[in-house]
Amino acid sequence: MATTQSGKAMAVLISSTLAFTVCFAVWMMFGVIGIPIKEELGLNATQFGILTATPVLTGSLVRVPLGMWTDKYGGRIVFFLLMVVCVPAIWLIQYATEFWHYLVLGLFVGLAGGSFSVGTPYVARWFPRHRQGFAMGVYGAGNSGAAVNKFVAPALVVAFGWTMVPQVYAVALLATAVVFWFFSYSDPSHLVDSRITWRDQIRALKDPRVWKYCQYYSIVFGGYVALSLWMVQYYVGEYGFDIRVAALLAACFSLPGGVLRAIGGWLSDKYGAHAVTWWVLWVSWICLFLLSYPQTQFTILTIDGPKTFDIGLNPWVFTVLMFVIGVAWAFGKASVFKYISDEFPDNIGVVSGIVGLAGGLGGFLLPVLFGALQDLTGIRSSAFMLMYGVVWVSLIWMYFTEVRRTDVIGPRTATH
Repeated sequence: MATTQSGKAMAVLISSTLAFTVCFAVWMMFGVIGIPIKEELGLNATQFGILTATPVLTGSLVRVPLGMWTDKYGGRIVFFLLMVVCVPAIWLIQYATEFWHYLVLGLFVGLAGGSFSVGTPYVARWFPRHRQGFAMGVYGAGNSGAAVNKFVAPALVVAFGWTMVPQVYAVALLATAVVFWFFSYSDPSHLVDSRITWRDQIRALKDPRVWKYCQYYSIVFGGYVALSLWMVQYYVGEYGFDIRVAALLAACFSLPGGVLRAIGGWLSDKYGAHAVTWWVLWVSWICLFLLSYPQTQFTILTIDGPKTFDIGLNPWVFTVLMFVIGVAWAFGKASVFKYISDEFPDNIGVVSGIVGLAGGLGGFLLPVLFGALQDLTGIRSSAFMLMYGVVWVSLIWMYFTEVRRTDVIGPRTATH
């Protein structure tokens, strides 16, 4: 019986991770096709940010109810129906002609982003607590759908035009839904008691720890989503690459940010969520400080006359720093949910939905703010300046609520 249960758990993990990867690629679609749409419609940076972020808004807002429905009805049926419902809107994108058309359809496409708060509790409950960090990390590696999008969508855009992307993605999501249904399982014992009401579950918001984890997740997930949407056009505008090269370099951030999440889960199981998250925030702070520095040219009057110097990151150093942040945030995404599985084992679905909502809202607001700052200042690296400030807030919050209470070197000894 144990072997059968173990086999079902692995089947659930693999099929759910595949489904989440495809859903995430769909969710990030406008990060690539938004570039030719921007040219067609003559959008500014702020409008482009709104276009790319609109699906993220819906995917964020539905996370809490989806987490509740997963607790109550089971992850298998909720996940399957979620994928099927998204297909028509994806297909219709190719027929859109006005800016508002894309925004309305983007709201429906964004439902795919809610898949995270379905799969997380669904997968976690199939594994014992000491392996939940790893299991959720493997599932969370479906974030690499952002990188898959950067490999697939640009090739389709160049070969067939951008309208081919929603056609291919609609068919792929429908096929994935069918595969998921046949290779996943349900376990009635995983359902939360039906006597628990929505009001009972929402009470989790009264716990200050939930708000703190929301702040952490708004960086490691919200920032990941925002930069995944923003980086292709950043490379095109800042360094003059074509869309294929830009997408390939942007994938150096998106790919490790997704696939290495499983390692983050393992590290969180071994060393604890606090230690991993603390170091993730510090690595982010250092990298974002360097990325924030704009391309600068200044002139110095020397004894031999004026000399001009250029200071700024070349595309290769820039990409290395983005890769490091991608790795750090992959670990951070897993460590935040390890916090949740450790401290809220009986209410994973709703707490993960709330925290996921905060991360998703970060992923929605940040691209819009990136665009607004770029239009206001004319400085592309202002996006990283904003992220640098957000990380500062989290470091200070974590220091006062956790680090000051932690023995950094070793256990305290009694004084005599």
